[in-house]
Amino acid sequence: MKTVVRTDERILSSDIFDRDSRVQRPDHGVWSEPGRDIPIYHRCQVLVVGGGPSGTAAAAAAARQGADVSLLERYNHLGGLSTGGLVIWIDRMTDWEGKLVIRGFAEELFDRLPPDAIAGPSREDWGSQDPAKAAHWSQRTAAYHGVVTWSPTIDPERLKLLSQEIVLERKVKLILHSWAAIPIVEAGAVKGVVFESKEGRMAIMADVVVDATGDGDLFARAGAAFVNDIEEADVHHCMNTAWLFGGVDMSRWIEFKAGQPEQFAQFMARGREQLGLFERPFVSWRNDIALFMGPRQSGYSPLDVDDLTEVEVRSHRAMAAHLDYFRAHAPGFKEAFLMLSAPQIGVRHARRLTGVGSVLRSQWPLGVPLADEVGVSPAVSPKFPNISIPYGALVPQQLDGLLACGRHISCDRNSHGFMREIPQCWITGQAAGVAAALAVQARVAPRAVDVPALQAALQGQGVYLRPAPAERGAQARIPAVSP
Repeated sequence: MKTVVRTDERILSSDIFDRDSRVQRPDHGVWSEPGRDIPIYHRCQVLVVGGGPSGTAAAAAAARQGADVSLLERYNHLGGLSTGGLVIWIDRMTDWEGKLVIRGFAEELFDRLPPDAIAGPSREDWGSQDPAKAAHWSQRTAAYHGVVTWSPTIDPERLKLLSQEIVLERKVKLILHSWAAIPIVEAGAVKGVVFESKEGRMAIMADVVVDATGDGDLFARAGAAFVNDIEEADVHHCMNTAWLFGGVDMSRWIEFKAGQPEQFAQFMARGREQLGLFERPFVSWRNDIALFMGPRQSGYSPLDVDDLTEVEVRSHRAMAAHLDYFRAHAPGFKEAFLMLSAPQIGVRHARRLTGVGSVLRSQWPLGVPLADEVGVSPAVSPKFPNISIPYGALVPQQLDGLLACGRHISCDRNSHGFMREIPQCWITGQAAGVAAALAVQARVAPRAVDVPALQAALQGQGVYLRPAPAERGAQARIPAVSP
């Protein structure tokens, strides 16, 4: 086990647990699949593959822009890690001055969620540096570096339902329980996907495909360049399965954690010693439900079925062991019970696109709006200004007919630590969806979309953008997104 401490470049402090020993998979040979005709299930203008935060935002945004959209999702719900992964603690959407910069689709979600499905600081406290307020919210995942931020916790079932209703309201064809297998590529452009379901193997054809799989499954299988290097001293390369305990009293737990630091440290040390894999609880949207993000486990690949299985087995065993330990020793947990383990494993990193643009660590201190800015991310600490997200980070260097969004966009390994977060996925998903719709309407490849028109359309959907140093309106194309 190693412990990551909070720094100017990292929000979280967290324990990271190494994998168990690896068993080499034997070579069992091959079986040759016979050729066959694949029925075409559907044709559309924009196909979004993956209904997580970025995919839901992409489908909703493309449909709002007037495109005929289909959304393919392997689970029975939308929202991805923000719902099925129980990552119900939504990271910072305000900057360090309290300005809401993650807007657009994200803002619509929070405007439409029922009030009792959200827990977080009131708007007038965003950006507050009042010591008492910061101390209060730091125990509730909504204050960092002495600043209160808008980082609420939400009810995952409410977000599932709302995400579904938004895309259906906009006439998106929703296809659940379906797993995209391979992209259909012709003359260097993606034309659709082959997917598997209970009906067998079928195809969907589309003018533009948005890869929102999170792991870059489509662009990688289509031949686009990608990288997969990781930042060893961070948690963003780890995997885990989150869970919820019900029947708790989180106010009592926080009183213990904040008011008795020595006893809390002893509690944590004893837990690590007795359980090995050990994790502390976080608040949820209710006082009687505790969120455990699950022990962060390193050395496993989300692209390896044996590794995925092992992380699930270890996580579920840890969940039961945590219940016994917390019921016996933790204030507020005497009546706790196993409520829910996440249906979706918590994957942070697999692949990152090599795009014609990128979000880079070298850009952090500059705070300059890039010419092809399609979103703005809060910086990781008050030391840095807000960070510009370029359209080029969504566009493959060579492959046409496809845009990427979500945690696998083009960025370096340091920037991935925040670009993988749910609010940033909403932002890049909305940008990809609007760009895909504009490409279809203009009958051009996504890389040839008029960037000022894209920026205007995004602002029309409520996205926060800033003027670039050079006048955008004078530029018909941005050189950074040329092939």
